[in-house]
Amino acid sequence: MKNFALIGAGGYIAPRHMKAIKDTGNNLIAALDKNDSVGILDSYFPEADFFTEFERFDRHLEKLKRQGIKIDFVSVCSPNYLHDAHIRFGLRIGANVICEKPVVLNPWNIDALEEIEKETGNQVFTILQLRLHPAIIALKEKIDAAPPGKKHKVALQYITSRGHWYHTSWKGDITKSGGIATNIGVHFFDMLMWIFGDVQENNVLQHTKNTASGNLQLEKASVDWMLSIDANTLPPEVIAAGKRTYRTLIIDGDAFEFSEGFTELHTKSYMDIISGRGFPLIETRKAIDLVHKIRSFDFLKNSNPNNE
Repeated sequence: MKNFALIGAGGYIAPRHMKAIKDTGNNLIAALDKNDSVGILDSYFPEADFFTEFERFDRHLEKLKRQGIKIDFVSVCSPNYLHDAHIRFGLRIGANVICEKPVVLNPWNIDALEEIEKETGNQVFTILQLRLHPAIIALKEKIDAAPPGKKHKVALQYITSRGHWYHTSWKGDITKSGGIATNIGVHFFDMLMWIFGDVQENNVLQHTKNTASGNLQLEKASVDWMLSIDANTLPPEVIAAGKRTYRTLIIDGDAFEFSEGFTELHTKSYMDIISGRGFPLIETRKAIDLVHKIRSFDFLKNSNPNNE
């Protein structure tokens, strides 16, 4: 049985990590969140110690260490801009770290974390659950088996409506979330590059607080993509059906369906990580580099490439 500590227990994604820890037969020792509305802990680990202040959480883990109780993993589910600091904390206390997406906001943060991995001998893993989805694995196998040189036509559209709260929260602050291309798009970009190869050209058409779109030229595909949190961008038939989320992936004119099958993917991720088969830090670099370039895209320069 491995001992876990969890940072960010009050967030949306934290219950999936709690479930994964429990489902893999491990134990959550302590959890931290500045928000004390974390009754969800009772469903999984009612005996876990809970803290709203980082300093007390830190001292508690240090006390456990003196008592001979080792924290094997720190799970990081905090806001994006805190991931780097919380990963560093986990490595420094002698634990491996499991971090939600995006593992960090900037590619140079990965370089620094790799150095700390070497110093401490501990490792950072990330959750890339789309790579574990059976339908997506099958799609990759199909693309890999296609004749060399074939270029696929891909269109990705993902709309997940959010209310006014979104822009008041840290998610609406691009310096904290990385913007929607990072916050809701990083998994999709990782998936696309995993299947269709590295980026050859990146053209961003739009990047606002609500919507981002562009085109990627990958080794094996030309990808038109659009991400949005604006309900007004939903197709009329989706609005008429009373739905607030719309996801579609079209490949060579055919719809690719992967709406189902997500329930156990965090548990599968934890099983792989604990057994030594998880996705290490290096696997996140390409997606982190891409989303950083998307939010840093120079529209003026690219609309006038000759600087005229």
